[in-house]
Amino acid sequence: MKFTIQRDRFVQSVQHVSKAISSRTTIPILTGIKIEASEEGVTLTGSDSDISIESFIPTEDGDHQLVELEQEGSIVLQARFFGDIVKKLPEDTIEIMVSNQFVTQLKSGSSVFNLNGLDPEEYPRLPEIAEENVFKMPKDLLKSIIRQTAFAVSTVETRPILTGIHWSLEDGHLTCTATDSHRLAMRHAQVETNTSDLEFSNVVIPGKSLNELNKILDDTDEWIDIIVTDNQILFKATNLLFFSRLLDGNYPATKNMIPTQSKTTVKLKAKNLLDAIERALLLSREGKNNVVNVKTIENNELEITSVTPEVGKVTEDVQSLDYTGDELRISFNGKNVIDALKVIESTEVEINFTGAMSPFVMKPAERDHMLHLFSPVRTY
Repeated sequence: MKFTIQRDRFVQSVQHVSKAISSRTTIPILTGIKIEASEEGVTLTGSDSDISIESFIPTEDGDHQLVELEQEGSIVLQARFFGDIVKKLPEDTIEIMVSNQFVTQLKSGSSVFNLNGLDPEEYPRLPEIAEENVFKMPKDLLKSIIRQTAFAVSTVETRPILTGIHWSLEDGHLTCTATDSHRLAMRHAQVETNTSDLEFSNVVIPGKSLNELNKILDDTDEWIDIIVTDNQILFKATNLLFFSRLLDGNYPATKNMIPTQSKTTVKLKAKNLLDAIERALLLSREGKNNVVNVKTIENNELEITSVTPEVGKVTEDVQSLDYTGDELRISFNGKNVIDALKVIESTEVEINFTGAMSPFVMKPAERDHMLHLFSPVRTY
C-alpha cells in the first residue's frame, strides 16, 4: 500500500475513529486504527466492539485532490501513537507506505516514522446492516437531542439499562428519555421516515455512544440517516458511519412516572433561577449533598435556601412571573435542576409541583417539546 494524503483531513478522520478505541480492550487488534486505501479514497476504522466508527476521505473533494494513490492495500496501526504522530507532522501532506511484515513508513517533509503494523485481515468486519427501515433528521437536531437527554443517564452499572437513552418512534414522532431514577429528561422531535409504518418502542442506546457521536458531528442542518436493527443502531452521515450496539433489557415505563396534574404552577426566568440555585450551592460543595430548599413567601416570590451546618447558610428570593395554586415547601438536589436548566434553551420555565414529597416537572414555558422530572429530597 502506498498513498499521499492531505494532512488536515487525515488528522480529522483519525481523531473521529479514535473515539471508538478503548485501551482496556482484551482484543489486541482493536487497539489499532485500520487504514484502507482504494481508488475511491482512504477509509479509516476504529472499534471497541461496542462502538465502531468508519471515516472516509474521498480521492477528490470538488476541485481539491485529497488522496494520490500509488498502490491499494490496508494496514492496522497502533492508535495510541498514531494520532499524536500525524497531528505533529510538519508538512500539509503525508506519504504512507507499507512494506514487508506490515512495517509502515509515514513521511512528511524531512520527518520519517517507521511503525510496526498489524495484519489487517485479523481486524473484525463491521456489522452488515440492511438499510430497509431508515429515519432521518438534521445533525443539529440530533446534537440537541443528545445534549438535552444524555446528561440524565445513570453512571451506576447496577442497572445497566439506565446507562442508556430510550428511543421510541411512532407516526414520525421520536421520543427520547433518560433517567437515573432520581431525575428524568425527555425530548420529543418530528423526524422523516422512508416508510409510513416504521415504528419501534424499546431501543436503548448507551449514553456513552451518543456522547461520542455528539463530539464527532458538526452542528449543521445537513441530514443524517439512522437505521435500527435488533441489536445495533447505525448513524450514517456524509463520509461517516457510526455503529453502536444497543442495550439488552426493557426500559422502565417512564410515562407512568410523569404527573398529569399539579397543585402549584410557577413560571420563572430560567437564568434567574439558575443563578440563584448556583449561588445556593456555593456553600454545599464540601458536604456534596447539593440540597436546596424552596418555599413560597409573599408577593409570589420563592425563597431559596441552602444550609451546610459546618459552613453556613444562604438565602435568596426569586420573583416569579406567574404563580397559581397552593403554597409550596420542597427540597431537591440543586445540581440536577442546574443540569436541566443549562440545556433547556428557553428564557422562561414552567414548574409544576404536586406536593412536598412528589416528583415535580420543569419544562420550557413557550414550547412543549421537552420536560424534566425531579424527585424531591426528604430533609427530615
